[in-house]
Amino acid sequence: MTNNPALILQMQRMGDIILSFPLFLWAARTAPERPIWVVAEPHFYEELLHVSPKVTYLPWTAIKELSAREYSIIVNLSHRPEAAELAGKLSARLKFGPLKDPQGLHVSGRWQLYRAALTGNNRHNRFHWAELNALDCVDNGCFSATHFDTPRILPSTNQAVGLFLGASQVEKRPDPPFWAALAKELERRGMTVVLMGGPAEVPLGEEVRRLHGGRLLDTCGTLSLREFMAVGQTLSLLVTPDTGPMHLAAWSGLQTLNLSMGPVNPWETGPFQPGHHVLRASMSCLDCWHCRFDRPHCRDRFDPAQVAYLAWRLARPGGSRRFAAPPGMRLYRTGRTPEGFYDLVPVGRAATRASDYLGEWWRGVFGAFFGLWDETRPRSTWTRLAAEHPRLAAAFNRALLELARRVRECLVSCAAPGEEFWTGAPPMLRPLAGYIHMSFENADFSREAFAEGLGMIERVRTLTA
Repeated sequence: MTNNPALILQMQRMGDIILSFPLFLWAARTAPERPIWVVAEPHFYEELLHVSPKVTYLPWTAIKELSAREYSIIVNLSHRPEAAELAGKLSARLKFGPLKDPQGLHVSGRWQLYRAALTGNNRHNRFHWAELNALDCVDNGCFSATHFDTPRILPSTNQAVGLFLGASQVEKRPDPPFWAALAKELERRGMTVVLMGGPAEVPLGEEVRRLHGGRLLDTCGTLSLREFMAVGQTLSLLVTPDTGPMHLAAWSGLQTLNLSMGPVNPWETGPFQPGHHVLRASMSCLDCWHCRFDRPHCRDRFDPAQVAYLAWRLARPGGSRRFAAPPGMRLYRTGRTPEGFYDLVPVGRAATRASDYLGEWWRGVFGAFFGLWDETRPRSTWTRLAAEHPRLAAAFNRALLELARRVRECLVSCAAPGEEFWTGAPPMLRPLAGYIHMSFENADFSREAFAEGLGMIERVRTLTA
């Protein structure tokens, strides 16, 4: 067994580093004797050292030190060009993710290729980013063997709730009037409200306090990450959009209520540990990469009074039981499938929609393609989908035949299809069309790649027969 380090390149934001923590744990379990080195941005990882699994962090600028070693494996989780160049330049027995070498830029690893194909095309994805980070390079048994603690529940005498105000995009968070109204509703129920955020949220905190008109404890821009976690130990709940501090709170055991709005897919970036809650609008237009409207209409469904009632119930011991989602909304509890993969379990009554079936169908299909399980799982999902939505099933099979025809045309003409290859497919078929197109590009549109794409389509066709 080699003692050469495993090198993980994670040169993204804080939340991406935290979602890599499970990979660090699984990599250590897969090869306990192997050191793990992580290349990241110092201003993100330095404040995470006290909560991170045991790894050695290095800045990407440490080229001399990094080049002096040979690695057992390199996993590039970053989309930055310098990360691909670094991954291509360094020496390792195995490499996964985007790599740039003398032959050009390509993606190594089936799951990393699947991950790359989700860019702009993630509507029906059901694999969490934490899982996609790891699937190419750890033992699959790690997922079912790993136990994450559920969030701590404080005594009923503790009625403090944190509101994390910001997100990486304005569309992913509520506006100041919502936060101010939510704070008032929580206070009306006897709860203490703490406004939270980083330096970027200082103006937002000021506006929320102005609209609130009363006295609110505003910690925006005043807490380090270590202090944020310390304050979190005193809170019963954190109400938060999809943001890096949400993942840090969940990792630390603080119960979170994720207000999932705007261009996000909670299956990919919801709180990863079991026992947290995700609230989202009950709409067909969800799980997007970019909102196609002038503003995200899903944000309009979030009502401060309803969210306050939900937060009040969750903050109480045993409060997550015996209640339903607010009208026009869906509430989920984070959990695990029997195989140990991330799951969002509906709380209360929620009819299964066609999009739910399609998401589970594609998770089953790609899991069968790449060896996570056999074909029983996707076949079972398709049987239920076809029984409840026969017209959709028939349309799916017609679109599948059309996709096969287009691939055959490319094979005969040796033409390299553009983005219209997958964008022209109906949304229900785009997970396959997007992956096939990405595999074409990754293999420089070789005849072997076209033949492999036809093989994947034929296998899907047998699963829907």
